[in-house]
Amino acid sequence: MSQVLFQESPVAKFLLSDTRAAFLWLPIRLYVGWAWFTAGWSKLNNPAWVGNDMGHSLTGFITKAVGKATGEHPDVPLWYANFLQTVVLDNVETWSVVVATGEFLVGLGLLLGLFTGVAAFFGLMMNFNFMLAGSLSTNPILLVLSVGLVLAWKVVGQLGLDRFVLPALGTPWQPGRWFRQS
Repeated sequence: MSQVLFQESPVAKFLLSDTRAAFLWLPIRLYVGWAWFTAGWSKLNNPAWVGNDMGHSLTGFITKAVGKATGEHPDVPLWYANFLQTVVLDNVETWSVVVATGEFLVGLGLLLGLFTGVAAFFGLMMNFNFMLAGSLSTNPILLVLSVGLVLAWKVVGQLGLDRFVLPALGTPWQPGRWFRQS
Protein backbone atom coordinates (compact mmCIF):
# COMPACT_ATOMS: atom_id res chain seq x y z
CA MET A 1 0.00 0.00 0.00
CA SER A 2 1.49 3.35 -0.99
CA GLN A 3 1.67 6.25 1.42
CA VAL A 4 -0.27 9.40 0.54
CA LEU A 5 1.10 12.65 1.95
CA PHE A 6 -0.97 15.80 2.01
CA GLN A 7 0.59 19.22 2.06
CA GLU A 8 -0.28 21.65 4.79
CA SER A 9 -2.73 24.33 3.76
CA PRO A 10 -1.09 27.72 3.17
CA VAL A 11 -3.23 29.28 5.92
CA ALA A 12 -2.24 26.63 8.48
CA LYS A 13 1.39 26.86 7.43
CA PHE A 14 1.33 30.65 7.87
CA LEU A 15 -0.48 30.63 11.24
CA LEU A 16 1.45 27.73 12.78
CA SER A 17 4.93 27.98 11.24
CA ASP A 18 5.59 31.47 9.86
CA THR A 19 7.12 33.85 12.38
CA ARG A 20 5.37 36.77 10.68
CA ALA A 21 2.13 35.43 12.21
CA ALA A 22 3.49 36.24 15.69
CA PHE A 23 1.76 39.62 15.42
CA LEU A 24 -1.60 37.85 15.03
CA TRP A 25 -0.93 35.57 17.99
CA LEU A 26 0.37 38.33 20.28
CA PRO A 27 -3.02 39.67 21.50
CA ILE A 28 -4.24 36.10 22.10
CA ARG A 29 -1.08 35.20 24.00
CA LEU A 30 -1.27 38.36 26.11
CA TYR A 31 -4.99 37.91 26.83
CA VAL A 32 -4.58 34.31 27.99
CA GLY A 33 -1.38 35.19 29.86
CA TRP A 34 -3.00 38.11 31.68
CA ALA A 35 -5.97 35.93 32.69
CA TRP A 36 -3.64 33.32 34.22
CA PHE A 37 -1.23 35.87 35.73
CA THR A 38 -3.95 37.83 37.54
CA ALA A 39 -5.70 34.66 38.74
CA GLY A 40 -2.45 33.25 40.10
CA TRP A 41 -1.31 36.56 41.61
CA SER A 42 -4.59 37.00 43.49
CA LYS A 43 -4.33 33.44 44.85
CA LEU A 44 -0.69 33.87 45.88
CA ASN A 45 -1.74 36.93 47.88
CA ASN A 46 -4.80 35.31 49.43
CA PRO A 47 -4.29 33.55 52.80
CA ALA A 48 -7.10 31.11 51.92
CA TRP A 49 -4.91 29.82 49.06
CA VAL A 50 -1.33 30.38 50.24
CA GLY A 51 -1.03 31.54 53.83
CA ASN A 52 -2.43 31.01 57.30
CA ASP A 53 -5.72 29.57 56.03
CA MET A 54 -4.09 27.63 53.16
CA GLY A 55 -6.39 25.23 51.35
CA HIS A 56 -9.64 26.79 52.57
CA SER A 57 -10.67 28.17 49.17
CA LEU A 58 -9.68 25.00 47.33
CA THR A 59 -11.63 22.89 49.83
CA GLY A 60 -14.72 24.98 49.10
CA PHE A 61 -14.20 24.61 45.35
CA ILE A 62 -13.78 20.84 45.62
CA THR A 63 -16.78 20.46 47.92
CA LYS A 64 -18.98 22.27 45.36
CA ALA A 65 -17.54 20.17 42.52
CA VAL A 66 -18.19 16.89 44.35
CA GLY A 67 -21.76 18.05 44.99
CA LYS A 68 -22.22 18.41 41.22
CA ALA A 69 -21.40 14.71 40.68
CA THR A 70 -24.88 13.49 41.54
CA GLY A 71 -28.13 13.08 39.67
CA GLU A 72 -29.09 11.64 36.31
CA HIS A 73 -26.87 14.03 34.31
CA PRO A 74 -24.12 15.21 36.66
CA ASP A 75 -21.99 18.26 35.81
CA VAL A 76 -18.93 16.50 37.23
CA PRO A 77 -18.03 12.92 36.25
CA LEU A 78 -18.07 10.55 39.21
CA TRP A 79 -14.50 9.36 38.52
CA TYR A 80 -13.29 12.97 38.63
CA ALA A 81 -15.17 13.67 41.86
CA ASN A 82 -13.48 10.60 43.36
CA PHE A 83 -10.09 11.92 42.20
CA LEU A 84 -10.83 15.30 43.79
CA GLN A 85 -11.83 13.67 47.09
CA THR A 86 -9.06 11.08 47.36
CA VAL A 87 -6.09 12.84 45.76
CA VAL A 88 -6.68 16.59 45.93
CA LEU A 89 -8.73 16.97 49.10
CA ASP A 90 -6.45 14.64 51.07
CA ASN A 91 -3.51 16.92 50.13
CA VAL A 92 -5.40 20.19 49.83
CA GLU A 93 -2.65 22.46 51.20
CA THR A 94 -0.11 21.16 48.68
CA TRP A 95 -2.60 21.39 45.79
CA SER A 96 -3.57 24.91 46.85
CA VAL A 97 0.04 26.04 46.41
CA VAL A 98 0.37 24.06 43.16
CA VAL A 99 -2.75 25.68 41.65
CA ALA A 100 -1.83 29.23 42.72
CA THR A 101 1.81 28.90 41.63
CA GLY A 102 0.88 27.09 38.42
CA GLU A 103 -1.58 29.78 37.36
CA PHE A 104 0.97 32.50 38.09
CA LEU A 105 3.80 30.75 36.21
CA VAL A 106 1.63 29.95 33.19
CA GLY A 107 0.60 33.60 33.03
CA LEU A 108 4.16 34.83 33.45
CA GLY A 109 5.43 32.49 30.74
CA LEU A 110 2.75 33.63 28.30
CA LEU A 111 3.20 37.32 29.08
CA LEU A 112 6.98 37.12 28.66
CA GLY A 113 6.76 34.77 25.68
CA LEU A 114 9.04 32.33 27.51
CA PHE A 115 8.51 28.58 26.93
CA THR A 116 5.21 29.70 25.47
CA GLY A 117 4.08 26.35 24.07
CA VAL A 118 4.77 24.60 27.39
CA ALA A 119 3.04 27.36 29.37
CA ALA A 120 0.01 27.23 27.07
CA PHE A 121 -0.11 23.43 27.42
CA PHE A 122 -0.20 23.61 31.23
CA GLY A 123 -2.81 26.36 31.06
CA LEU A 124 -4.88 24.16 28.77
CA MET A 125 -4.59 21.29 31.26
CA MET A 126 -5.72 23.52 34.14
CA ASN A 127 -8.70 24.77 32.08
CA PHE A 128 -9.58 21.17 31.29
CA ASN A 129 -9.46 20.22 34.98
CA PHE A 130 -11.54 23.23 36.03
CA MET A 131 -14.14 22.31 33.42
CA LEU A 132 -14.18 18.69 34.62
CA ALA A 133 -14.86 20.11 38.09
CA GLY A 134 -17.97 21.81 36.71
CA SER A 135 -16.58 25.34 36.52
CA LEU A 136 -17.26 27.08 33.22
CA SER A 137 -16.52 30.80 33.59
CA THR A 138 -13.94 31.72 30.91
CA ASN A 139 -12.42 28.22 30.94
CA PRO A 140 -13.84 27.07 27.56
CA ILE A 141 -12.60 30.24 25.86
CA LEU A 142 -9.15 30.02 27.45
CA LEU A 143 -8.96 26.31 26.59
CA VAL A 144 -9.69 26.90 22.89
CA LEU A 145 -7.25 29.82 22.70
CA SER A 146 -4.62 27.70 24.46
CA VAL A 147 -5.04 24.92 21.90
CA GLY A 148 -4.13 27.46 19.23
CA LEU A 149 -1.14 28.66 21.24
CA VAL A 150 0.09 25.09 21.71
CA LEU A 151 -0.26 24.31 18.00
CA ALA A 152 1.54 27.52 17.05
CA TRP A 153 4.32 27.10 19.65
CA LYS A 154 7.05 27.86 17.07
CA VAL A 155 5.48 31.22 16.31
CA VAL A 156 3.73 32.58 19.41
CA GLY A 157 6.86 33.39 21.40
CA GLN A 158 8.71 35.14 18.59
CA LEU A 159 7.65 38.51 19.99
CA GLY A 160 8.95 37.45 23.37
CA LEU A 161 11.86 35.73 25.07
CA ASP A 162 11.40 32.50 23.09
CA ARG A 163 12.99 34.31 20.14
CA PHE A 164 16.29 34.17 22.02
CA VAL A 165 15.87 31.22 24.40
CA LEU A 166 14.60 28.52 22.03
CA PRO A 167 17.45 28.79 19.49
CA ALA A 168 19.92 28.50 22.40
CA LEU A 169 18.18 25.59 24.16
CA GLY A 170 16.58 23.86 21.19
CA THR A 171 14.09 21.04 21.54
CA PRO A 172 14.48 17.40 22.57
CA TRP A 173 14.57 16.45 18.87
CA GLN A 174 16.83 19.32 17.76
CA PRO A 175 19.42 20.60 20.24
CA GLY A 176 20.08 24.35 20.31
CA ARG A 177 23.46 26.01 20.10
CA TRP A 178 24.15 25.46 23.83
CA PHE A 179 23.81 21.69 23.43
CA ARG A 180 25.24 20.95 19.99
CA GLN A 181 28.31 18.78 19.80
CA SER A 182 31.29 20.52 18.20
